Amino acid sequence: MHTLVTHSEAETVDAGRQLAARLGRGSVVLLFGDLGAGKTALVRGLAQGLGADPEQVSSPTFTLIQEYSGRIRLYHVDLYRVAPAEVDDLGLDELGDGQGVVAIEWADRLPRAVGGAVEIRIEDLGDDTRRIAITGWGI
Repeated sequence: MHTLVTHSEAETVDAGRQLAARLGRGSVVLLFGDLGAGKTALVRGLAQGLGADPEQVSSPTFTLIQEYSGRIRLYHVDLYRVAPAEVDDLGLDELGDGQGVVAIEWADRLPRAVGGAVEIRIEDLGDDTRRIAITGWGI
């Protein structure tokens, strides 16, 4: 596990940008954290690192899945309003056919584990400080 601490939203975005350098086509990133923890900010950085416009990234809470074009396509999934029993109906297994990166917010709602996924847990430490714990890369 690798842990880092950020002290602003901009630093959280930058952490996502740096993390994107380790992702390739077919990567799955599972994001865990409370409401307002910084999951979408981190995805904004992933988008930037994958060559997509970070300004286009918003929480897909009501659309469930958003796509962002870049050097590698990013599929941004938000399961906040989805019950675990409904997740299979979304077709996440086929999303991107292994040609893009899939980032899933509220991954605790997945009905089962995703093999080979990178897990990112974001904890709000107060003010704009976040602890980001990353597992699944062997670091």
